[in-house]
Amino acid sequence: MAGIPDNIPLQPVRHKKRHDNKHRNGCCPWSSCCGMGDFRPRTVWLGHPEKREQRYPRNVINNQKYNFFTFLPGVLFNQFKYFFNLYFLLLACSQFVNELRLGALYTYWVPLGFVLIITIVREAVEEIRCFLRDKEVNSQIYSKLSTRGELLFTLKDSAAGVFVTQKTEVICSCFLRTDQLDGETDWKLRLPVACTQRLPTAADLLQIRSYVYAEEPNIDIHNFIGTFTREDGDPPVNESLSIENTLWASTVIASGTVVGVVIYTGKELRSVMNTSNPRHKIGLFDLEVNCLTKILFGALVVVSLVMVALQHFAGRWYLQIFRFLLLFSNIVPISLRVNLDMGKMVFSWMIKNDAKIPGTVVRASTIPEQLGRISYLLTDKTGEWPLCVRSGTVSYYSTCITFYSISQKAPAATKVRKTISSRVHEAVKAIALVHNVTPVYEANGVTDQAEAEQHYEDTCRVYQASSPDEVSLVQWTESVGLTLVGRDQSSMQLRTPSGQILNFTILQIFPFTYESKRMGIIVRDESTGEITFYMKGADVVMAGIVQYNDWLEEECGNMAREGLRVLVVAKKSLTEEQYQDFEARYVQAKLSVHDRSLKVATVIESLEMEMELLCLTGVEDQLQADVRPTLEILRNAGIKVWMLTGDKLETATCTAKNAHLVTRNQDVHVFRPVTTRSEAHLELNAFRRKHDCALVISGDSLEVCLKFYEYEFMELACQCPAVVCCRCAPTQKAQIVRLLQECTGKLTCAVGDGGNDVSMIQEADCGVGVEGKEGKQASLAADFSVTQFKHLGRLLMVHGRNSYKRSAALSQFVIHRSLCISTMQAVFSSVFYFASVPLYQGFLIIGYSTIYTMFPVFSLVLDKDVKSEVAMLYPELYKDLLKGRPLSFKTFLIWVLISIYQGKPGELRCTLNSAVIWAAVVLCPFQTASSCDLLFWSQMCHEDVHQQFVLF
Repeated sequence: MAGIPDNIPLQPVRHKKRHDNKHRNGCCPWSSCCGMGDFRPRTVWLGHPEKREQRYPRNVINNQKYNFFTFLPGVLFNQFKYFFNLYFLLLACSQFVNELRLGALYTYWVPLGFVLIITIVREAVEEIRCFLRDKEVNSQIYSKLSTRGELLFTLKDSAAGVFVTQKTEVICSCFLRTDQLDGETDWKLRLPVACTQRLPTAADLLQIRSYVYAEEPNIDIHNFIGTFTREDGDPPVNESLSIENTLWASTVIASGTVVGVVIYTGKELRSVMNTSNPRHKIGLFDLEVNCLTKILFGALVVVSLVMVALQHFAGRWYLQIFRFLLLFSNIVPISLRVNLDMGKMVFSWMIKNDAKIPGTVVRASTIPEQLGRISYLLTDKTGEWPLCVRSGTVSYYSTCITFYSISQKAPAATKVRKTISSRVHEAVKAIALVHNVTPVYEANGVTDQAEAEQHYEDTCRVYQASSPDEVSLVQWTESVGLTLVGRDQSSMQLRTPSGQILNFTILQIFPFTYESKRMGIIVRDESTGEITFYMKGADVVMAGIVQYNDWLEEECGNMAREGLRVLVVAKKSLTEEQYQDFEARYVQAKLSVHDRSLKVATVIESLEMEMELLCLTGVEDQLQADVRPTLEILRNAGIKVWMLTGDKLETATCTAKNAHLVTRNQDVHVFRPVTTRSEAHLELNAFRRKHDCALVISGDSLEVCLKFYEYEFMELACQCPAVVCCRCAPTQKAQIVRLLQECTGKLTCAVGDGGNDVSMIQEADCGVGVEGKEGKQASLAADFSVTQFKHLGRLLMVHGRNSYKRSAALSQFVIHRSLCISTMQAVFSSVFYFASVPLYQGFLIIGYSTIYTMFPVFSLVLDKDVKSEVAMLYPELYKDLLKGRPLSFKTFLIWVLISIYQGKPGELRCTLNSAVIWAAVVLCPFQTASSCDLLFWSQMCHEDVHQQFVLF
C-alpha cells in the first residue's frame, strides 16, 4: 500500500463527469416525449385502474438496442462514428466527383458494402433473437380478479390498480426468493395487509372502497413506504405498508397463492431501474486498430504532400493532393476490416464448438479479443450448503440414526452420567428446534394439498426460511431421522424414526441479529410439560455462555481450519416458576418507551448463563466443480478477482476463504461500518497501514467511501490481491466496474448468474453469464454464456489468448501487404515525374488484396503457437498479453519497415515492366498496346509480389 500519504486530506472528491447511457426518468433526457415525466408518488385505487391520477408506463420488457425505425440509422452511426469506417465512406463518396475518379465506382463501394452488409445482418440476427426472448416474457399468462371472476391476461396488459393472483394457499404469510433482484438466495417472509385478511373471499376486495398510497419509484430494493386506506369502514382504516408487504417483480413465490395489486409497471419496476440499457460494446483491439489507421492516414497525407511538393505545387496542386490521397489510399487497407470481421466470426465459431466447454454461447461476436486481455474479474457468489455436526471429539454424521434409535429406548430421566446416545439425542433435537424454518406442503400430481399436509407427505414438503443455513440444519436432522413436519406461529411438530409425532409449544423466539450473533427459542414439550431454552450462536459469543468444557475451543479450531462456519448449540432447562418470572420481566421490558432494546437484551441475558453445551454445527459453501483450480489459474495469469455479492458479510467472507479467493495465510481486513466522512477517513488510514491483505467491505460503507474518498479508496483497493464487497446493490456492482475502468484503464470482465448481475455484466468490457439455479437472465444479457464457472479458465486462457494474438498478427500482416503495394505505387509515380498515374487497374487491386491474397493471409486465424493444454498448464503465458505487446507501436513500426524493404524489389520489376508498356504507347502511337496486354503485364507484377509474401 505504499505511495499513499499517512494522513488523507479531508477534502471533497471532484468526481469525473460520467457518460451514463441510462436516463432514469425515461428513454432520453426529454422524458416528456416518452409520456413519463418525473417520478412522483401515486394513489392507486384497488380494482379501479381507470381512476389513476397520472400516466404510467406500459408493463413491457424491452432489452433491444434498437427499434424498427432506429435500427438502420443506429447501426450505421455505430459503424461510422469511428475513423476507420468513416475514412472508407468518404473515400467511396469522393468517386462521385469526376475530377477525383480513378476507376469504376464498384471498386470502392463493393468492399465497403460487403462490410456493412455483414455488420447489418449480424446486428439484425441479434436483435431478432432479443425480440423473441422479450416477446416470450411479455406473453406470460396471469390471472386477475374482476367482477366477472378470474380472467387471464398477458404480462404486457397489466396496469396499476389491477388485482393479480399468483398460485398459493398461504393466507397469513408467504416466503419470497429475491435472488434475481438482490443476489440473496435465502427466503424472505412477506406479510399481507392485516385488515384485508378478515374478508370472506378474495373477490370481496373489489367491493370495498380502498386505495394504496405509494412512494415514487426508486432503485432501493430494500425499503418501501406506503399506506393502505379503507374508506367504507366505520371508522376508516389506515394501515402502514413497508417492504414486508411488497412483492417485487423478478422475485419467486415459494408456494401457494397470493393476491396483490399492481403499483409499479414497465420502466418503474425496481428490477428495471437497477439495470442499465444495453450498449454497443467496442473492443480495445478495435480501438487500437482505429488508432493505427489514423497514423496510416497521417502518413498518407504526408506522402501526398511530398508528391505535390516535388512538383513545386504546379497547376491545380490542391486537386493533385486529393488525387494522390486516393491513389495511395491502399495505405489504409479496406481489406483489413473484411479480414478482421471474418476472423471474429471464425473465433466465435471455435468458442461455440469447443467440446471441452459444451453449451458455451457467443452473443457478442465483435469482441472475442477482449477475452485475451482481462486484468480484473468481478464475479458473484453461488453455492449450496451441506452440513456436518460434531459433539465432543466425535463426528456423528454417519452414526446418528443408530444412536437416535437407541436413545429413543433410553429412560426419559436418569441421574447417571449421560451416555453418548442420549447426548446425541439431545443435540439432534436441539438442532431440529432452534431455527425459523417452516415446512410447506405442495400438491404433487393427483395428491390433494390439504391431504398431503394432514399426512405430512415427504414428497410434497418444501422447507422455507430466511437463511439457507437454517434449511441445511433442518435437512440434516431429517437425514438422521428427526423430521420437521409442521410449524405455525405458536407450535412445532417433529417426527421420530418410528413415526411418532412430538408436539412442542413455542413460548418465545429471540431472532438472530448481527449485534448478538445468536438466536434462541423457548419451547414446551407437550408430552412431558418440560420447558427448555435452546440457543445457538457464534463460538466467540457462546464460549462465555456455556458451562466450562475441555473440547469446545479445540473443535472450533479444527472446523474453522476446514473452512466451516461454526455454530455452538446449547440448552437450559427451566421450571414453570422460572419461566413465568422471565416472561413477566420480558413483557415489561418490551413495553418500555425509553431504551427498549437495551432493557429487552438485559432480560434475555439473565437466561444466558451456565447453559449446557450440546454440539457444534459446521456449515460449508459447496461451490461448483473446479472453482478453486479456476481461480488459481486466473491469479497465476495476472488477473485480480473481486467478489461482488448481495450476501451478508459473514457468508461472503466464508465463501471467499472456501473458494481460496483469500488464501489461508493471507490477512483479511474487514472494513468497519462507516456512515460519515470522518469515520471513513479514519478507517481508510487504518487500512492503508495493512500490506498484502484482502479487503472485505459492505455496500453501505463502500457508498460512503466512494462519496468522499473515491480516488483514495480505489487506489488502495486496486493494490489488494482480492476484494470482497458484500450487500452490494445491482447499481453498486455496475458502479464498481465503471470506477475500475476509469481509475486503472484496464479491461474488466464481469461474471454472474442472477438478474441482479445484469447491470454489472452490461457495464463491463466483457460480460460472462453462467446458467445456474438463479435462472438465465444474466446469461441472456451477457456477451458470452457458459454452463459452469470452471469453463471460464479455458475461455480466457485458450480462446481469449488465441483470438487476440491471431487478430494482432492478421491486422499487421494485412497492413504490411497494403504498404508493399503503396510503396510500389509511390516509386512508379516518381518514375513518371510524380504524376498521379495508377499502377494497377482498380479491379486488380480489389482482386489482389481482397481475394487473391486473402486466403494465405487469412490462414493466420488458425495459427497456434502452443497447444491448448500448454496454455492451461502455464497461465503465465496469458500474463504477457496484458501489456499489449502483440499489437503495439513498436511492432507496428517494425512491420512498416519490413513492408518498405520487401516492397522495393517487386516494385523495381513492376516499374520497369510498366515503363516498357507506357513507352510503347508513347513512342508507337500507331501500334498501341491493347488493354489485354496491359492486364497481362500487371498480372505478372502481382505474381512476383505474391511470391515474396508467401516466402516471407
